[in-house]
Amino acid sequence: MAVPKRKQSKARRDKRRSSVWKLDAPAMIKCPKCGEYNLAHRVCRACGSYDGKEIIKIAEEKKKDA
Repeated sequence: MAVPKRKQSKARRDKRRSSVWKLDAPAMIKCPKCGEYNLAHRVCRACGSYDGKEIIKIAEEKKKDA
């Protein structure tokens, strides 16, 4: 059975147990033009705008039959 040669210090133990390494959720912002949430510094998928300018032309959604 494996046994540690030396006692691990409290600092090393606490660094291992800390939540520093865990991932954060991506920062989502509201599009100023349409109000949809999207990632910061990226073109809005809903309206195709970035920095107040239309970058991508988005076709209108087809009407769904109920």
